[in-house]
Amino acid sequence: MTWFRRKKGPAKGTGVRQRSQVPEGLWLKCESCKEIVYSKDLEAAKGVCPKCEYHFRMDAPSRIRMLLDAEPPSELYGGVRAADPLEWTDTLSYRERYQSHRERFGMNEAVIVVEGRLEGSPIVLAVMDFRFMGGSMSSGVGEKITRAVERAIDRRWPLVIVSASGGARMQEGALSLMQMAKVSAALSRLRDARLPYLSVLTDPTTAGVMASFAMLGDVNIAEPDALIGFTGQRVIEQTIGETLPEGFQRSEFVRDKGFLDVVVSRHELRATLGRCLRHLGA
Repeated sequence: MTWFRRKKGPAKGTGVRQRSQVPEGLWLKCESCKEIVYSKDLEAAKGVCPKCEYHFRMDAPSRIRMLLDAEPPSELYGGVRAADPLEWTDTLSYRERYQSHRERFGMNEAVIVVEGRLEGSPIVLAVMDFRFMGGSMSSGVGEKITRAVERAIDRRWPLVIVSASGGARMQEGALSLMQMAKVSAALSRLRDARLPYLSVLTDPTTAGVMASFAMLGDVNIAEPDALIGFTGQRVIEQTIGETLPEGFQRSEFVRDKGFLDVVVSRHELRATLGRCLRHLGA
């Protein structure tokens, strides 16, 4: 039986046994078509699967680079942080979890606010980042977006908000929910000033963000197949006792029911926003 035993030893010609070394993250599996995609090809395609057009989630810095013109944008309100009024603790304290996200992603909050130019038009741009605590809406997020609205009013510039959120940040309780009214009131002042507001909904845009400023744009735009809804399908079905149609919380379904103006591929998003700004006189 020794004839059938594998002989262990160094790789031929090297003196040591070699293991295949493939850098982590070099290949990614598409969540839609399940095909393996080379990460560099995916990056060149702006996070859109070259085989099935599935839109991978995009972080805020990448989104800002994609949307704005070449000159470096000016970040605003980078020092604004969330409060911890309840001194919340579960498996970790809120302070510890918040600090770990700050260190991991190099951000102080789940939204980045900048001012720059989009196809030549000056804008104030707020982009949410789902990586940071699920893009949850905290007092810090609400404050930064409110200041973005006020900056747009002061500058007489259009406002663009790109949403990606799982909803309110539970560790802040009612203070998180109050941000819905706070930002919506600021947007009312923007409307009174007759300045354009373009809202972009990406995967996912849910709960309090969807129920407030994400749906208040002069033009509401979404990326394909983005999850958009107030609460989960299972909760709704259990509440109303009915089975909901397939894909009822996806952007195409939401558009067809009149809650969105247009669904736009990421490849065309920048041009679409530029065209909207020009039509609105920006």
